[in-house]
Amino acid sequence: MRLLPLALLSLRVLCAQTPAPATTPAPAPAPDPAPKTWSAGPIDFSGILDGYYSFNFNHPDSGFTTLRNFEVRANQFSLNMSKLSMSHTPDPVGFTFDVGFGRAWKVFHATDPAGLDVVQYIPQAYVSLKPKSWGGFQFDFGKFYTSAGAELTENNLTWSYGRGYLYTNGPYYHFGARATKPVAKNFTVGVQLVNGWNNVEDNNTGKTLGFTTAWTGSKVSWYNTYYTGPEKNKNNDGHRHFYDTVLNITPSARTLIYANFDYGRENRAFGNQAAEWVAIGVAGRVQTSSRTAFSLRYENYNDHQGFITGQAQTLNSFTATGEYKWVEGLLARLEYRRDWSDQAYFERGFQGLHKNQDTLTLGFIAFFGPK
Repeated sequence: MRLLPLALLSLRVLCAQTPAPATTPAPAPAPDPAPKTWSAGPIDFSGILDGYYSFNFNHPDSGFTTLRNFEVRANQFSLNMSKLSMSHTPDPVGFTFDVGFGRAWKVFHATDPAGLDVVQYIPQAYVSLKPKSWGGFQFDFGKFYTSAGAELTENNLTWSYGRGYLYTNGPYYHFGARATKPVAKNFTVGVQLVNGWNNVEDNNTGKTLGFTTAWTGSKVSWYNTYYTGPEKNKNNDGHRHFYDTVLNITPSARTLIYANFDYGRENRAFGNQAAEWVAIGVAGRVQTSSRTAFSLRYENYNDHQGFITGQAQTLNSFTATGEYKWVEGLLARLEYRRDWSDQAYFERGFQGLHKNQDTLTLGFIAFFGPK
């Protein structure tokens, strides 16, 4: 589950382009050239190296920033993640295999019953089958990223440097089987049978079912994911239900918007009492020139019974991110983020807990291969 990495890593308890005149529409920036494919025979390669400096205005005594999952270290330089990916497009058989290093992967796998010895170094590993005569049907087996959420794992694929509450508190990855099949020109459905949330080795004898849909249009796309199954350690009673929906909107070639909604329910979370959480996030990105972009994100996270964060509270977060592309494959991001709660929750120096937290982060992301 993602809720445990939050508690562990926060240590809260445990430790330009100038606009053209109004009469002339501003030209859209030239599109980037397609990323080069790095290949050796039938195998494609890609990779990322990502580090940052994050300044926390609360100066937490623990040295960790509360409720962050990747940019967790406060007031110091830190390596976030490095990853090398190898893949072969199913024709009809293919595979994806990732090797990763860095603190991000320790956070990613912090609650896996399999332990960190091996799994933290393998973010994904699965084989794929896609027969040409089966109308786009694809079957994958192994360890793969979750289908839920608007934000992705690698920083070269996201708009902000740090992930928001909805990413942090949903599933990261699953181990098991999944299948997808287009049923119309723009509509695809999928089903998954997996061990559960964030576990290569299962923590009980039950299994989790996942159902996905994807509708893609020229300006609007809509994705839905639903997971249900037992997630308690050595206990199959009280299923978890989690629904995630993402709406992507592309008003123009240089403007992107998404809205993300989550609803979760853990039956028998506290004895016979259920726990619920509801969250919404909205974000937008504008490509201000061929080298620069600017993004905004706002999230509201209502943890009604405190099942996710350890305290019943309503959280809010605002993030502003400026991006500069030095060359193809090298990005810099400067990001301001403010988190606040209706409860004293964020670590502040030696003074205990505070209701808000401000951070300023500078990150550098180098990557190669197809995005």
